[in-house]
Amino acid sequence: MAKKHLFDDPGNVKRLLRAIYVICAVLVSLDLLSLRYGLHAWESLPGFYALYGFIGCSALVLIAREMRKFLMRKEDYYDDE
Repeated sequence: MAKKHLFDDPGNVKRLLRAIYVICAVLVSLDLLSLRYGLHAWESLPGFYALYGFIGCSALVLIAREMRKFLMRKEDYYDDE
């Protein structure tokens, strides 16, 4: 019998996702309530840093997908002699 892990149960996955959603909601609420002072006007917009992070991460993923085309080796690269 295979060992059962924590996330094999769909109920545990749902609980984890709910916890993540609650944490995100709390953080967005705190972002809306806090006063920030930035050097530029757009830094004080609500959710600016979340949007900036999302766009930056998405750009990294898209760039990596394109880089994979010319950096990837054949599957048997180390087996060739």
